[in-house]
Amino acid sequence: MRRNHALLMLAALLASCSVPRRLHRAASATLLADSALAHAHLGVAVFDAGSRKMLYRHASDRYFVPASNTKLVTCYAAMKHLGDSLDGIVWRDLDTAILLEPTGDPTLLHPDFPLQPVMDFLAASAKPLYLDTGDWRTTPLGSGWSWDDYAAYYMPERSALPVHGNYITWRQAVTRKENPARAGDTTDAFITGDPEGPWQVDFKAPDPAGRFSVGRDRDRNRFLITEGRSDGVSVDVPFVTHGSVTGISVLNERLSSADRLREWPSDAARPRKGGNVIRSQPTDSLLKPLMHRSDNFFAEQALLMVSRRLTGSFRESAAIDTLLATTLSGMPQAPRWADGSGLSRYNLFTPEDFVWLLDRMQSDFGMDRLRAILPTAGTGTLGSLDARLAGRVQAKTGTLSGVVALSGYLLTRKGHRLIFSLLVNNHRTTAAQVRKRFGEFLLELYEKG
Repeated sequence: MRRNHALLMLAALLASCSVPRRLHRAASATLLADSALAHAHLGVAVFDAGSRKMLYRHASDRYFVPASNTKLVTCYAAMKHLGDSLDGIVWRDLDTAILLEPTGDPTLLHPDFPLQPVMDFLAASAKPLYLDTGDWRTTPLGSGWSWDDYAAYYMPERSALPVHGNYITWRQAVTRKENPARAGDTTDAFITGDPEGPWQVDFKAPDPAGRFSVGRDRDRNRFLITEGRSDGVSVDVPFVTHGSVTGISVLNERLSSADRLREWPSDAARPRKGGNVIRSQPTDSLLKPLMHRSDNFFAEQALLMVSRRLTGSFRESAAIDTLLATTLSGMPQAPRWADGSGLSRYNLFTPEDFVWLLDRMQSDFGMDRLRAILPTAGTGTLGSLDARLAGRVQAKTGTLSGVVALSGYLLTRKGHRLIFSLLVNNHRTTAAQVRKRFGEFLLELYEKG
């Protein structure tokens, strides 16, 4: 009996030792030996959540620009500090007017959210409305963002009172009619912008290739529209917020009054803070699109909402300092965290940081909630991942020029819950090629982990 017990112990030991060896061979075959990644920086960490053992490391304590994997940190902060539902607006009755405090809630008039309790409240109020924006302490664009992407759909400005996601959807409708004086048909283009607001519109010469496009001046809401020949096309272009001035104008358009909502006068004493809170949306209804489509704007505003909760002001650097000293104080390597979305190249995290974070998220909130928030293979930004991993992987992608990241959870064929983080910097191949290698490695983990 004693000899049999010893043999069983030896077999178990050998089996446990073989898993890291198998993962090393898998990483070598799919990642380390890839010529396209030979001169890139690669970091890998694989952790078994059940046995509490790190199964594989490769440069796992080195710092990397994580791109949109930064949203995992923002998501965790939002889950910890925003509660079950979002603060839509804070209001207080001043007898002759209603004073409003913005909360940074990005769902106000956003097309994703048909129910608008804050807008219903504003429309129902018979008194003048004043907005106090004195808690705004940051800038419209984040630290380290690419300034020349200001008109790109993925980089709306941040604000205390975001409206319609701080962007305009420009749509083109085309009608065709016969022209007897010329061979063929002629076309008329009809352009609309949603929401309506204080927009200046100029038209450029039609594009020879028939493409519809919209550009914008750097610092003002002057939009340059090039008509195309396609019907039903649209493009999303961020507007300049000018603090909350543009948002107020858009809301007044909806309220059918040019001055129904006004900023609190700058020369008046700042009123006492606080009041009644109108909840807008369930918090997870914001976090799911944030993670599934990697929504930069939702991520930035979520961090600013956390900042308001923790520090009393909209200043992401203050929120980050507070979070790193408290909620995130146990990270293996102290990160450099710059923004909520990962647009900034100032962000620096390690693969071990993300494994630690994901382990905390699972422990604090459970996999049922995380499965509802994070995409799996075949959905969201994981749409190209092998279908065999559907329901087995919940993860977050990240992509910038020269950067590809993927961190999340994997349930192996044997039922082991693994937490992984794969970070690549300074590659010179395509992001699709790197993601393909990541997918191959995850399949190996699924089979052998």
